[in-house]
Amino acid sequence: MRKRKLGKDLVVSAVGLGCMGMSHAYGAPADKNEMRNLLAKAVDIGYTFFDTAEVYGTAKQPHDNEELVGEALKPYRNRVVLATKFGIRFDERSQEVNKPLIPDSRSETIRDSVEKSLKRLQTDHIDLYYQHRPDPNVPIEEVAGVMSELMREGKITHWGLSEADETTIRKAHAICPVAAIQNRYSMMARWYESLFPLLEELNIGFVAFSPLANGFLTAKYNKQSVFEAGTDYRSVMPQFTAEGIDKNQKLLALLYHMAAEKQAAPAQIALAWMMGKRPYIVPIPGTRKADRLCENAGADRLHLTPEEMARIDGALNHMEMSEVFGGNRMAKQSDS
Repeated sequence: MRKRKLGKDLVVSAVGLGCMGMSHAYGAPADKNEMRNLLAKAVDIGYTFFDTAEVYGTAKQPHDNEELVGEALKPYRNRVVLATKFGIRFDERSQEVNKPLIPDSRSETIRDSVEKSLKRLQTDHIDLYYQHRPDPNVPIEEVAGVMSELMREGKITHWGLSEADETTIRKAHAICPVAAIQNRYSMMARWYESLFPLLEELNIGFVAFSPLANGFLTAKYNKQSVFEAGTDYRSVMPQFTAEGIDKNQKLLALLYHMAAEKQAAPAQIALAWMMGKRPYIVPIPGTRKADRLCENAGADRLHLTPEEMARIDGALNHMEMSEVFGGNRMAKQSDS
């Protein structure tokens, strides 16, 4: 797989692997041995960029994903870039499927988090350490200051922000240069395209999570698809409802048509479109399946011409779509 650069010097595979779904939000956690084998296969076929977070897990095993990733990738540590995140916890008292988030980016919390993540990931440094969500109670300048300290101490080498806006990015970057933002981005979620000029001005990379709209853009789902209630977020996502599938027929038709033209899979069209938008965009689709892992990596070999990109953009700009899952809500002060 080809490489892309995030920020000044963080080189990663053009497509990364989002590891969350192996342990969190897509039903019961997957079999550990199968996922260790899948992670090893990912390295073998060219993935070098792996994304996790301290909160990806279950109520019983809240840090399951970091532990899985750390164990599976330890033999390949000098060949991979590990990204993880700090700064939120789930409100486990909530009965919601996608539980509200409680932010906490206090200095002492960050320092506790980084030490525990290092231990779970079985490494002496984290390559890319994101603030998982902004904390309205802690100025971003303070968070950036802690990141500077962690860099000097050698515990992290780069840092980033997730779901951040322009003001937050500017303030953070002025204190400690930001290597990447990780925001939701897909054909169904394009609102962060407004940040592209800023990222180019400051030389910041864009890591796209949910690049396939939680799998919807694989075009593999229909009204008969069933998701595990209570543990699979897709069971409450608008794009997977019967109404949502009806609204998204033109989008699916576009994907099928382009896939036939390019002799590719619909998911590869969605990923190649994204990578064609800017050279600093790195999608991190997740999967539990080897064939999907290879399919996603293959998007790097698919080239869309400027004319094809313009045709897709023109269609997307004038197309009715359903709402798309926008993430867990932040808990209100009264909730927490």
